Amino acid sequence: MKDITFQTLVLATVFVLALGAILVLGRVVLLPIVTAAILVYLLESAAAGIRRVPVLHLLPHRVLRLLLLVTVAALVLVLAAVISATVREILAVAPSYEDNLRSMVEGLAVQFHFEGDALWEKISDETLGQINLRALSLAVLGGFTNLGSVVLLVIIYAAFITVERGSFQRRLAAALKSPEQTENVLHVLGAINEKISRYLAYKTLINVVLGTISYGVLWAFGVDFALFWAVVIGVLNYIPYVGSLLAVLFPVALSLAQFASIGTTVALCAALTAVQVTLGNIIEPRLIGRQLNLSPFVVLLALALWTTLWGIPGAILAVPLTSILTIVLSSFEATRWLALLLAERVDTSDMPGPAGPQSQS
Repeated sequence: MKDITFQTLVLATVFVLALGAILVLGRVVLLPIVTAAILVYLLESAAAGIRRVPVLHLLPHRVLRLLLLVTVAALVLVLAAVISATVREILAVAPSYEDNLRSMVEGLAVQFHFEGDALWEKISDETLGQINLRALSLAVLGGFTNLGSVVLLVIIYAAFITVERGSFQRRLAAALKSPEQTENVLHVLGAINEKISRYLAYKTLINVVLGTISYGVLWAFGVDFALFWAVVIGVLNYIPYVGSLLAVLFPVALSLAQFASIGTTVALCAALTAVQVTLGNIIEPRLIGRQLNLSPFVVLLALALWTTLWGIPGAILAVPLTSILTIVLSSFEATRWLALLLAERVDTSDMPGPAGPQSQS
């Protein structure tokens, strides 16, 4: 018995290490495919909502999905154009921003009688002297250029997944050749569809509202590139916990360079933080609640793991991927205990088992 347990432990360790190596080495191939699958879940939820509209419900489901996919592709192209134009504008105003920062620091030095102090000069050279907004903007622009090719692959993969989704159930039944196995697999996929689609739909709605309100705040303060920062705030809010912090940090930091005023920057930070806290701690729990049933500590570990493996895209996909893993683990008796360890609350009725209502994949 001990030999079997030790052998199982060794095999499990080897499997985890091999899976980690595959995820890292195959990032270029796997990331667009996984992102496309998550996008299809989001489109499925949006299509279900749109079909409630009196006229649009007459459209075939597949056509509606493809129309939504084309809409998403068009939005991505528009956002890419906005981001590219914004980064180029930042390149143009970067020298004036750097001058504003230097003027503000020199004013503080005069106010506190630090001017001419050797230690102050050294600290200023090692911090402010190292800031190069043009180089940072060029690096960001290069990152978005590389991201554009990934987004194109995601759209293509999502289109093929959408087209072939209708025949998936027939192919699955032919492959398994067992009605019970087919029913169990479809039940697991149905649980994934339901939970992930609902989570992504509500999270996207919240992020759109957050980005819109943040745009109003940024515009009211006169912050440059308000639309760009609103988009960044909405996207980064997909990242649990740290995403909202980063979303506020970026525009606030650049506002200091724009206005060279600590008071204005503090007021902007307070306003954006108030919006984040209101939506994140009051509105979001009411809409999303605890439907994914993931422990907060597990979410933090998943965030660290997926960020290490796939960077920022991994951080954005951390919660959906971990939730899918939990649903799959809870579907088998041998691994259900692992799913319970990942859960925030022990609720066996929430765990998809071999029996249950069959859902369309």
